[in-house]
Formats: sequence, structure tokens, C-alpha cells
Amino acid sequence: MSRNRHWLQHALARAVSLLLASPLALLLLIHPAAMLDSQGRYSHGLLMLVMLGISGGFVHGVGFDPRPLHWRLLFGPLSAWPLLLLGYALLWQAQTT
Repeated sequence: MSRNRHWLQHALARAVSLLLASPLALLLLIHPAAMLDSQGRYSHGLLMLVMLGISGGFVHGVGFDPRPLHWRLLFGPLSAWPLLLLGYALLWQAQTT
């Protein structure tokens, strides 16, 4: 194994991906109503982006590195982490309203 790995391929970065994705995935599976807005509706477009971020977090977190560039960009941590943070922001917003 090469010592010149990119910092996003290290175990700590992969653990961050799993730690960000797991609670959101569990929350959406167990208590999806926690993501409702103040009017009792889902923002389906934003929820779709959050689920894409969860998928990317799991793909990166388990150590899978896609070869094609478009899949690497879609499921990589640089796109997954902001989408996961969006999910936490939506959750926080839903809880404060």
C-alpha cells in the first residue's frame, strides 16, 4: 500500500463519513417525521440531496473508491459531507420551528 495516499483516503476521513451518515440514515428510517418543516411537509428536493449525501457517506465510509470520475465526484466525501451537513441543518431547522 502506498504511503502517499490522499488525506481523504485515510481511516479518519472514512470514519467521519460513517459518523455523519449513520445518524441521519437511522433517523430517516426510524423517525422520518423529524424532517418535516413547520407546515408538516417534506422538501422532497432537499431530502433527495440529503439521501444522496447519506449514500456518499456510506460509500466512502466503508472504503469503496469508484474508478470512473463521475461516480467518484458524486459519491466522494467532497460532495457527501456538504450534503450531510445540509441534512443536519434541515433537521435543526425542523426542530427549532
